[in-house]
Amino acid sequence: MLDSPYVRRVAVALLTAEVPFVHRPISLFRHIDAFSRINPLLKAPTLVADDGTVVTDSGVILDYLGCVFPRIAALSPSPPALRLRAARATGLALTAMEKAVQLHYERALRPPEKQHEPWRARVASQLDAALVALDRETPTSGWIAGPELGIADITAACAFGFVRGVIGDLVEAAQFGRLGAFSARAEALPAFRQAPAADGLAAPVVLTH
Repeated sequence: MLDSPYVRRVAVALLTAEVPFVHRPISLFRHIDAFSRINPLLKAPTLVADDGTVVTDSGVILDYLGCVFPRIAALSPSPPALRLRAARATGLALTAMEKAVQLHYERALRPPEKQHEPWRARVASQLDAALVALDRETPTSGWIAGPELGIADITAACAFGFVRGVIGDLVEAAQFGRLGAFSARAEALPAFRQAPAADGLAAPVVLTH
């Protein structure tokens, strides 16, 4: 489902690079049996390659796709200094994703009496640190590692979109003004509009780019 920031970052990258793909929005919770038949690990996103090979984890998926499609590879800069800048921003954004998802699951799936406040506070602190650092490193114009949108930008925007849309009541998004404006510019692009951060449909359907 595109409400997962990990799923969405892969979808937006594919759309940005104009790589044809089929999207099957299968819920990890409502369609467990259907998902298990594809990937018993129950981990999204899951890529089924043309030869049937199943690949898990958004970073691994994008790494593989970069070998197959030069336009995906081009979403990461080649010069070492720019690649380092993109890698740092991507790492910060992925940390923000991870911690935001942990906070969401903590309150959505765990009964209040079983929630451990010191753990929740630790995760919230990690999320805040990631967002503070990412806010510092997002440009007011252009993109993180150059004039063209790249994986780092996609990841940062997807992370902030999830934070604001799913746990916005736990995070004061307004304090991250640069990141907010940056994400708004990204969200206005066609690839982001074609892959909105929505739950998806109740039953699996096939969508093609």
